[in-house]
Order: sequence, then C-alpha cells, then structure tokens
Amino acid sequence: MSFPAHDRDVLRSLANAVAEIAALPVHSERMDLWRRLNGLERVKPLIWINEIPWHEMNVHDELTLRCQSELARFHELPLRRTIYQWRHMPGDMIVEPVVYSPLVVHDTGFGIAEDVDIVKTDETSDIVSRHFHLQIQSEADLAKIQMPVVTHDSEATERDYDALSRAVGDILPVVKRGAPGFWFAPWDELIRWWGVEQAMIDLVMKPELVHQAMDRLVSAYLRRLDQYEQQGLLSLNNNNVRIGSGGIGYTDQLPQPDYDPLRVRPIDLWGCATAQIFSGVSPAMHEEFALQYERRWLERFGLNYYGCCEPLDLKITMLRSVPRLRKISMSPWVQLERAAANMGREFVFSWKPNPAIFAEDAWQPERARQELREGLDKTRGCVVEVIMKDISTVRYEPQRLWAWADIAAQITEEYA
Repeated sequence: MSFPAHDRDVLRSLANAVAEIAALPVHSERMDLWRRLNGLERVKPLIWINEIPWHEMNVHDELTLRCQSELARFHELPLRRTIYQWRHMPGDMIVEPVVYSPLVVHDTGFGIAEDVDIVKTDETSDIVSRHFHLQIQSEADLAKIQMPVVTHDSEATERDYDALSRAVGDILPVVKRGAPGFWFAPWDELIRWWGVEQAMIDLVMKPELVHQAMDRLVSAYLRRLDQYEQQGLLSLNNNNVRIGSGGIGYTDQLPQPDYDPLRVRPIDLWGCATAQIFSGVSPAMHEEFALQYERRWLERFGLNYYGCCEPLDLKITMLRSVPRLRKISMSPWVQLERAAANMGREFVFSWKPNPAIFAEDAWQPERARQELREGLDKTRGCVVEVIMKDISTVRYEPQRLWAWADIAAQITEEYA
C-alpha cells in the first residue's frame, strides 16, 4: 500500500519540518530536565501545555489538513499540531526524531455506552454539557458491564506501517507502537451510566451496589490490561508520552532491570488513576469507594501518577498507600500552601493553573503573570511541573495561549 502522490508530498514536507525541529540540541537538555524532575530533583518548574481547543487555534491555515486519504490525514494531524505548538506555545515540550505507526487493536469495550442528552454552546467544539440517563439502578443492571475482548489486526498494522514507511521513512524513522499506558478513570465511566447525582446519593443509600459495580468495572479494566500484556500490545512510556493528567514520562527508573523489549509488562510502565467526581467526597469515602479498587490497577505499574481535576491537598495521607506513587495532580481548586506543606518533596507537585483566564472577555497578561508567580512562590520547596490543560476556549484568540506560554517560560526560569 502507498499513499497518493499528493498525500505523500504533504507528509514528507511535514516530516522534514519535524526533523529540523527535532535536531535542535534543546531537546536533549529538556529530556534530562524531565528525567531529573521525575526523579524528584528540584529543577526549573517544567511546563506542559495540553488539552488545547484546536478548533480555535488555526492561524494562517497552519492546521488545515491537506491530505485526502483517511490514513494520511490521521498522520498529518499530529504532525501539524506538533509543528504549530513548537512555533507558538512550546513550553518544555520535546519533539522526537520519529514518527509512530500505532498497532491496529480492536476492543469490544464494556458492553454499555452512555445514554445522554448533549447541549452545545459552540458547534465547532467537542466541549459539551451532558445529561446522563440512568442505566444502572439495581444489581441486575450490573450484568450490562461486560468483559472486553482485545484483538490485534496484525495485517492492518503491517499495511499502515508499510504505507507510512514508504512515505517518510527516509526522513524520520517509522516505529510501530502499541499502547503506551492507559488512562484509568473507572468513576469517569461509571457516572456516565449511573448519573452524577444518583451515584453520589447511592454512596450512602446503596453502598453495596456501588461496591459491586466498582469491583466488576475494575475487573473488566484488568481483563483488558491482561490481554494487552499477553498479546504484546504494550509499549514503553518512559519517554515523550504524557503521564496521567500531567507532564511527560522521561525516567531512568523504568523499565525494570529484567525488561524484555518483546514483551512489555505493566510493571515496566507508568500507571495512573483518578476519581475526578470525588471532589467533594471525604478521604474516608474516597478510600472506600475509589482508591481501594484503583490500587488493584496501580499495583501493576512501575511508577504511578494520581489525580486530575479533583482537589487532593487534603488527601495526601490517603494517597501514600498507592504503590510507587511519584506524581500527584494539584488542580486549580486546591489551597496551594496547604498542598505544598502536605506534600513537600515526597512527590512531584503537578500544578494545574486555572485555564479560565483564557475565557474572559479581555485577555489579562499581567494577571496571568501574577497568578503564575504567586503559585510558584507558594510551592517553592516542592518539585513542580506546571500543567496548563482543560482549555475549553481562548475566545478564538490563540494569541492568548501563545502569550501565556511566553510568560510561563520567563517566570519558571526565575524559579530554577
């Protein structure tokens, strides 16, 4: 299989641009900084920008797709986004001299999909409001949660790899890649079938039903993980891969000393977990209804990241029970002084400044500067990464995010 000539030319042009960026010496320097930070050394607070409203970011057609075939467009999109982010808002991103061709994996899923009403404020955005229709209300409903079946389409994998190699393999190495870790958030799934309000009520009213549901769902996740491991479908994530809701995963502590490159195991990888819906739940209930089940997953991995949007500044003691925990998310809703005091340098402080600053009527760069400086003052004794994420909108002014990236780069240097 080969791409059409036009698509091949587009991909080659983009690959050449990525190769030029990846050849810059700054990437080796940043790899070392990320390794040191993930090893709990106090280095410059490192910046990672993610979850970008790409539908609002296209300037001068930099993000407009030119390829025609579906597979070529699949590879064109991340190449364009990488080049765009490097040009305008790099933070401490790293550009690798490689193009990945993912393994083609089929997954039957959990057998139950959300039944939901959706409301949009912007037809071009995938950020929507949801009202979930309840599908789990009794013990009988738990049978709707099925065990996934995972299969690898090796023929399709080879076909896609061959097409990409023919197109750009002489410019950048093309590497097959399986799953470089997983986003593990069983409560994110469960509330889609249970409803947010009803799930919170049933923590008190139907606790045994909640326990049975979590046990079944986590068992389904583990069944999926076992199949990925047994079929050789995992890939390392101690490299330029985002870990959990935080920064990238460079570390010398993974994979394990007995690592076999032909059979990557979860213990060779970073893992993660989160229970975002538990923002207002006590540490005791968080442990009972989430963490005791999440540990079954996290114990399989070599290093772990915990959390996302839920405030965890009062739950550090609880989280110390997570095996090989290395990084904890600190969302915009934590009290930074308290979080820093409770965490110290025991874990990486994965700080998430509030992205709401981009959504206001007028962009206020001086306030952005002040908020960053105040946050870094309060966490000065910690090992800090600065993660700007959950950016729902920049009000169709991408320059706001570009300016924030410049400000963050300047200020974090002051805290090196």
